[in-house]
Amino acid sequence: MAEEFSVDKAREIIEGGIGQAQEVLADPTKIDDLLGQMQAKVAQLPEVAAGVAANVPTMVEMVKGYVTKEYAEVSPKVIATLVSAFLYLVSKKDIIPDNVPVLGMVDDIAVIGLALKLNEPELEAFKAWKEAQVAGA
Repeated sequence: MAEEFSVDKAREIIEGGIGQAQEVLADPTKIDDLLGQMQAKVAQLPEVAAGVAANVPTMVEMVKGYVTKEYAEVSPKVIATLVSAFLYLVSKKDIIPDNVPVLGMVDDIAVIGLALKLNEPELEAFKAWKEAQVAGA
């Protein structure tokens, strides 16, 4: 089952969720709910996902900054890509169910990892912007 999951499948999931992500982004209540669910989900990720999971809070912060218009130096497509990955992560419809020991998080980690890789330059720019904000305060 896990062998069937690939980067191409992760890309398909992210791209397939862009429309739903844009709908969620248009509704402040839905985006707040999603970001809250993300924080809870990240706490459940296993130790093996520590590398990917370590970047999820930054991804969430960037989406929050975009939604609140505090951070606008990012493409709406980048934000939609991240939100699409978040939607998959909190979804009950996994390719590999989360309750399958060890393998259950493979698809979630792959989708978040791909979203991170696709948007790494934007996340680094956000981190630099955030550091500049702290230094200027």
